[in-house]
Amino acid sequence: MASSSNFEDFLPLMANKLGGDGLVGELCNGFNLLVDSEKGVITFDSLKKNSALLGLQDLSDDDLRLSPELMEESQFLLEEALLQEFKHYC
Repeated sequence: MASSSNFEDFLPLMANKLGGDGLVGELCNGFNLLVDSEKGVITFDSLKKNSALLGLQDLSDDDLRLSPELMEESQFLLEEALLQEFKHYC
């Protein structure tokens, strides 16, 4: 039976290997590689353009787009992170 792995499955391993600062640095490097430099966020167009740098030039537009479920989850995670950050300063 084939198993499926997600990014989250490897996160503890990467954190142990790189350390907290190293992991954050690598995530920032990945973000900076894919970001639209004018808007400061990863857009569909910047992802499409820069994905070739990662060897992903053969992905279809549908593969590059976030599903509505992922977009919803991303919004929730962002809101939670912001709430935690504000609690830290209050």
